[in-house]
Formats: sequence, structure tokens, C-alpha cells
Amino acid sequence: MLLQKRSSTIFLKAVLILIGIVVLAVCLFGLPVLASRDAAKHPDSAYLKFFFLGYVYILCTPIFGALYQALKILSYIDKNEAFSNISVRALRFIKRCAITIVILILIGIITAIVLFNGKEDITGIIMLALLSIFASCIIATFAAVLQRLLQEAINIKSENDLVV
Repeated sequence: MLLQKRSSTIFLKAVLILIGIVVLAVCLFGLPVLASRDAAKHPDSAYLKFFFLGYVYILCTPIFGALYQALKILSYIDKNEAFSNISVRALRFIKRCAITIVILILIGIITAIVLFNGKEDITGIIMLALLSIFASCIIATFAAVLQRLLQEAINIKSENDLVV
């Protein structure tokens, strides 16, 4: 039973690490090439390349924060400390990271609409941003529900410990 429990958390940790590696690789290798190609195609707005890269790197910061907190929660599960206040804090941090991502994407959409103001077709970018907002909202909602359930379970456990 213990081996099965540890193997599932090891698998989830590996998935989280793989997600982090993919996001980091896209940030370091994919996005600079994409920004350079776009700057070459549109020399009049080439100066936006650095703004775009900086914005994406700022946007990735809460993603890595949430991934790190998820790894911490899995390590708490391995140590049988899942029902503790530190897990509740980690879930609260994940929820705040997801909300931060939503806000940053909304700022990016508004900025793109103002900057391009009918000059470029940005509907694909906006649709991708809206899908990202939807995914972040799902993560924030799920983290909030888990946080509340975990807090209630901790409260019930502490009441039972006082009764016995």
C-alpha cells in the first residue's frame, strides 16, 4: 500500500517536473525565436519584441510558483502531513498564482487591443488567451475548493483530537 501511494506521488512529481521543463524550454528557446521572426516580418513594431518577452517571462513566474507549491503538497502527502496548515497555505498560494495569471493575461489582451487597434488580426491570440484564462480559472476554483475542504477537515480533526 505504501509503495502504491509513493509511486503515485512520484508519478505526479515527475509530471510536474516535466511540465516545468517544457515551460522553461519554451521560454528560453521557443519564444525568443518566435519574437525574432515576428520582428523580422514587422520591422515597424520590432521594438515590441522585448516587451513581449518580458511580459511572457513575468507571466511564467506564477506558473513556476504554482508548480513548486504543487510539488510541496506532494511531498507533504509523502510525509503524511497532507492534513496540515502548510498544505492549506500551499493551496492558497496556488489559487493566488492562478488569479495572478488571469489578471496578467487580461492585461495582455487589453494591451494587444490598444497597440494593434485594427492594424493586425489578433483574434487567434485573443482566443488562445481566453482559453488560458478559462484553464487558470478552473485551477483557481479547484484550489479554492480543496483549500476549504482541507481546512474543514483540519478543523474536524483538531476537534476530534480535543474530544479524545
